[in-house]
Amino acid sequence: MILSLREMEVFRQVMERGTVTAAAEALRISQPAVSKMLQQAEDRLGFKLFVRVKKRLLPTTEAHSLFPEALNAFAAIDVVQRMASDLRAGRSGLLRLAVTPTLAHSIVPAAIRAFRAERPDVTVNMRIMTMLEAASLVADHRVDIGMVIGHVGDARVSARDLSVLPLGCVLPRGHPLCARDTLTPADLADEAIIAVARHLPAGQLVARAFEDADVELRIGVEVNQSSVACALAHGGAGVTVLDGFAVLAAREQGMETRPFLPSVPLPARILTSRQRPLPNLAARFVEALDLVAPKAG
Repeated sequence: MILSLREMEVFRQVMERGTVTAAAEALRISQPAVSKMLQQAEDRLGFKLFVRVKKRLLPTTEAHSLFPEALNAFAAIDVVQRMASDLRAGRSGLLRLAVTPTLAHSIVPAAIRAFRAERPDVTVNMRIMTMLEAASLVADHRVDIGMVIGHVGDARVSARDLSVLPLGCVLPRGHPLCARDTLTPADLADEAIIAVARHLPAGQLVARAFEDADVELRIGVEVNQSSVACALAHGGAGVTVLDGFAVLAAREQGMETRPFLPSVPLPARILTSRQRPLPNLAARFVEALDLVAPKAG
């Protein structure tokens, strides 16, 4: 059974504030009214959301599982309300993006700056997602554009290369390998590498490059975001091999970077829906991306 919006709001307030009294004050309704709506919500769902333990109201395991989805629902409602407000007021509107973390830390900020310099009244809603999540949101028309690294196999979206950069290395300042102009798997054979997970495109390519060179990839730390790998390298935890966009961001932050050989290209790609024309604001943002996108070499 689906909860009403009011029941969801009562649930959220009790979860965030911890007591029926505080939730009632925030909602400006009586405590009995809050208790009644909680009971109605539990009846609809078929399970308990809260239990009383020594006069304290504690969320159940089911409540903790449901809470993030309730927050996502309210975030989606907020997007709809703000879009309606923009349309009603005649403002420029809302641009919705789904971006993988590396691009959110590298080329996307410059594109947003250039885009909004000409359209200061546009609201940009950017969601940081995995590649598969970004493709799904584009296909479902929940965002206007997706930006990912690597190749997407979702037939519901169109993908085109924005920029292609090779893998590169990020090193701690003062590391002996900083004396080299380029680095190869053989140069890194004795290093405990800070590696991105193999389910990520860069992680797969790094592992393959070491295998092709017949060099053991010795992993000291494995992470699931390039920005974390950069931070670890910058902090002296070791050397990391990353996609070129993460290396670009690291270099702009003053970190030590070196090219990785043999050159292994990896594309940043723009995803759009096959089922509808690209909205005007999204088309203008693609133009901004094309202007700021780096070129290999």
